[in-house]
Order: sequence, then structure tokens, then C-alpha cells
Amino acid sequence: MAKPEAAKADPVHIVLVYSPAPRQVQEWSLELAEGTSVEQALAASGVFEAFPALLASRLAIGVWGRKSSLAHHLRDNDRVEIYRGLRVDPKVARRERFNRQGVKSAGLFARTRAGAKAGY
Repeated sequence: MAKPEAAKADPVHIVLVYSPAPRQVQEWSLELAEGTSVEQALAASGVFEAFPALLASRLAIGVWGRKSSLAHHLRDNDRVEIYRGLRVDPKVARRERFNRQGVKSAGLFARTRAGAKAGY
């Protein structure tokens, strides 16, 4: 009596996404073996050949918008995202935008009624 061969696992479908600049998105669809880590998916995608600067930088990686490590094992239909760093702190950008617009044209002070108290 012959032993039945172990059933091979179905491939895992992964989508890898990277945005090198605002309004630009690069996407790779991959079919990998079950139990593949994020690090192995990055190597298999060819993202480092397309964007060699990623090798020199410290990678921020997420799976479906949640921060993840390179050792994380992927499941079917996972979306791996490579994040780029912020150039400006959002709080600083908001302050600068408010200062450019001026106090009278933004926020509570944008519209005033004739004869109303200040700030209303």
C-alpha cells in the first residue's frame, strides 16, 4: 500500500503597495507559499530593484494599515504597505497654514455678524 503524498498548500495571494511620492502608487500582486514572511515577500516582489533607496532607509511596514514587523507571516489576501516618512510634522504644517491664511479668514473668526461680539 502506497502512502498518499502530502497535499500541497494553495498559494497565498499578496498585494504589495508603495507610494514613492504623493499621488503615485506602485502595486505588485504576488502568489507566494503559505507561511511567507513580510521580508520574503519584499524580496520576491522586486521592490528593491525598482526603488534602491529603500535599502538604505529604515523601512516602516504595515499589513492592512497596522504596523507590522518583517518577521510577520502573511495570510491569503493580505495587503503589505511600505510607508514613507513624513517631511513635515502635521502640527507644524497646520500652524503654518493658519498663519498664512491670517487670523481673520480662518476658524471661528472667518464670518462675523454686524454688531456681534468678538469671537461670535
